[in-house]
Amino acid sequence: MSTANKMKVEIWSDIMCPWCYIGKRRFEAAMEQFPDAGSVEIEWHSFQLDPTIESGHGDNLYTYLSKRKGIPYEQAEQMNNQVTGLAATLGLTYNMEQAVVANSFDAHRLIQLAKKHQLGDAAEERLFKAYFTEGKDFSNPDTLVALGKEIGLEEGVLNELVGSQVFTAEVRHDIDEAEALGIRGVPFFVFDRKYGVSGAQASETFLEVLGKSVAEWKSTQPSGLEIIEGQTCGPDGDC
Repeated sequence: MSTANKMKVEIWSDIMCPWCYIGKRRFEAAMEQFPDAGSVEIEWHSFQLDPTIESGHGDNLYTYLSKRKGIPYEQAEQMNNQVTGLAATLGLTYNMEQAVVANSFDAHRLIQLAKKHQLGDAAEERLFKAYFTEGKDFSNPDTLVALGKEIGLEEGVLNELVGSQVFTAEVRHDIDEAEALGIRGVPFFVFDRKYGVSGAQASETFLEVLGKSVAEWKSTQPSGLEIIEGQTCGPDGDC
């Protein structure tokens, strides 16, 4: 729900979702154009497209998609070439042939940790780039520690993260909440728990929903005290 002074936009996303990175950029472009962006608070939520992935299986992205979707290898390659071209128009570099297909659960635990330090957006951005551009394995504990340090998290709390199951409950809560809200795919944007936007929509669509939802949210906020004037003393000495 929205905080007392800002309207909340919640975003369900998975690190290995190419449309989620594109959706992030398009939403950011909308926020840059939105004149009341200061009234908006953003919160990222965890979602897993494939919780059954076993890290270290050795398949490249195209082989993985071919097996999972039951499509020819060439079709999987063509699909990703198309989304790679679209990402490039937004300044994103997708090196799909280098992507390491791994279970994203521990990466989501890192995001949950980052959220506690107001670094949720930074964690999302860094993990997207690590996966799509740099071909990093986010199931590797050393990789997660290094990425976490890059965004400003302390090494001690990162070592505690990778050496335990902390934030597991938070990840599962996000996933369960997505199911309760009827979210079947990501990215999914929820505005003030009133409007849902599915997919990496055009920035114009996000801008329209931002305007509508913030206006409605503001209409429900207290406008200030209604003051009944009487005799007072002020700091200038007048009484």
